[in-house]
Amino acid sequence: MAGRSKLFLGLALLVAIVAAAVLLPVPGPVELRTLARDAGPAAPLLFLLAYGVLTAAPIPRTVFSLAAGLLLGNLLGLAVAMIGTATSAALGFLAARVLGRDLVARHLHRNWVRTVNGRLTGGGALAVTSLRLIPVIPFAPLSYCCGVSTIRLAPYVAGTVLGSLPGTAAVVLLGDAITGTTPPALLACYAVFALAGAIGVARVVRRTNQKEVEPERTAV
Repeated sequence: MAGRSKLFLGLALLVAIVAAAVLLPVPGPVELRTLARDAGPAAPLLFLLAYGVLTAAPIPRTVFSLAAGLLLGNLLGLAVAMIGTATSAALGFLAARVLGRDLVARHLHRNWVRTVNGRLTGGGALAVTSLRLIPVIPFAPLSYCCGVSTIRLAPYVAGTVLGSLPGTAAVVLLGDAITGTTPPALLACYAVFALAGAIGVARVVRRTNQKEVEPERTAV
């Protein structure tokens, strides 16, 4: 398509979305929560399936975590979001390992490939945890990078769950708070717990990094 045609198509889609939002009856947060509850066990199961499969592709996981809190509430939403996170991480990891590991093996002589591969393999779950705690690192691309490294699946998934928990909990609670049904005191408690968990994990990762650096200095 020509550039002008793409521009007109984009404007037409934007106008259609705005018109639909204005003219169609859009349910509110409480109504969406009610619809999800009325659907019974099918709602969390279908949402879990969508979460795990779609976020394995480069689709923002934050949107699904927010929707989990909005539709399913804080506890069930967090449980579904974390199971979906683990599923998504494993799918991305295995897909990259099947499709791209040979490519990395052919480039192990390159310094930057050896550095990333050695960091993930040597650090194990804590190395993955430290990377997952950094919000600016996209979820799916990191899964692919870990998949083409030599790190094993079990410590990778464990590190992903541990490193993703604080941020995921915060987003799920935000989605739950949109409905206005969550007590503020409960939100404050969850926020404190998430912050404490993130600080604890960060300290463990820092100590591990220091222990790794000290033998190198001694050897030098």
